[in-house]
Amino acid sequence: MSIAKATITATLREPYGEAAYKVAERLIDAGYDTWWVGGCVRDMLQGKIPKDIDIATAALPQEVLRLFPGSKDTGIAYGSVRAKQGRFAFEVTTFREDDEASDGRHPASVVFGTREKDAARRDFTVNALYMHTINHTLYDPYGGEADLHEKLIRFIGEPGIRIKHDALRIFRAVRFRALLQGQYHPETYQALREQASLAEGLAGTRVFEELEKMLFTPVPSRALEDLWELGVLPYVMPELHRCKGIPQPGEYHQEGDVWDHLLASVNSSSSEHGIDVRIAALFHDIGKAVTFSLKKRIMFAEHASVSGDLAKGILDRLQCPSARREKITWLIRHHMMMGEFFTMGEARKAHWYFHPWFGDLLQLFFLDCTGTRPQDFSLYNKIVQDYQLFLNVHPRPEKALLDGHEIMELLSLPSGEAVGEAMAALHEVQTSKSITSKAEAKAFILAWKKGIDGK
Repeated sequence: MSIAKATITATLREPYGEAAYKVAERLIDAGYDTWWVGGCVRDMLQGKIPKDIDIATAALPQEVLRLFPGSKDTGIAYGSVRAKQGRFAFEVTTFREDDEASDGRHPASVVFGTREKDAARRDFTVNALYMHTINHTLYDPYGGEADLHEKLIRFIGEPGIRIKHDALRIFRAVRFRALLQGQYHPETYQALREQASLAEGLAGTRVFEELEKMLFTPVPSRALEDLWELGVLPYVMPELHRCKGIPQPGEYHQEGDVWDHLLASVNSSSSEHGIDVRIAALFHDIGKAVTFSLKKRIMFAEHASVSGDLAKGILDRLQCPSARREKITWLIRHHMMMGEFFTMGEARKAHWYFHPWFGDLLQLFFLDCTGTRPQDFSLYNKIVQDYQLFLNVHPRPEKALLDGHEIMELLSLPSGEAVGEAMAALHEVQTSKSITSKAEAKAFILAWKKGIDGK
């Protein structure tokens, strides 16, 4: 399974691969042992052209900065430099040794070392793969190539100790299994189960980054099921964990319980769905675990707003940026109002159809429909058709001079019909070129509001 010459040739023909080659070449010519490492080598062993190339070297960070003027030294304390080569930048990291005193978040100190020590500190065998760009030699001290052939996730060293050094390795193991659609080594699997509680002490940002990456794996449900089975979810997202076993009306949800529906929804995502839509799809029905009731049939009263509140709590703990948190929770809270568009007046409809997140709301509704059995896209298709007809009659300006949030702040208004009316009025004068600047738009909106209040 060694790297095929054709794969290497194809990689080096790409502008990105050629630039990465030049970075390694300059370091090697300067006398430093230098290799491509990790995921890029793994990709090439699988016959793929890598899209992300990391470089490991014996050169100290200061020496890398000297060889690559204009590079960023944001990770220099941990041995990393973003080396610029033309229009590309590459993570160049100095060989370092494992730190036995790590607190699970950052090493207590950084000790630079040899390639052999650098390989020993890496988490999984399929990550300890190095390729020399000049002679194409593969350095594989822990059998990573054979494990990759078996799609096997195996810790380097004693699994339990490696997890205690950094509990984020729990999430990385789950993500790599989902990425490779592979399997765990028995000792790795056992250690993941035994050390699951350590996930509770991780910084939210680190967990959030891993969750985002999991949602872009080929089958996200594989990772999410593993987090549930390994006992990790109660420590990081108990609201999501509770969704397994919550039944749904069989007439409308033959795919299974709430957990099954959420996984089917995220699995339906494609390249057109951004990360915020995928996160919204994962959390959009978590409120059903709280609002479940059984009368004549299963009911979930106000579950969309409850789901939004619960999602906000999760995203707060995971330290999601506030602007993204607001968007994701807005999508979740409004995912059940899709049938209301056909009873709205023009001004109210303008509020929704001109809303900057409406396209994402449509995408969430599509994933919701796709994750439901039997699938029914009749309402989705009807909304898309109405949306397109509305925009044909009311073409959106190339770029709105003020968005809904700016109007709400300017007029001290909550989200609602008045904002939609203001956006529609602004749209009309902007389309006619009566106003052409942001200052003029603000003056117009203030005058418009004064006129409305005077009626």
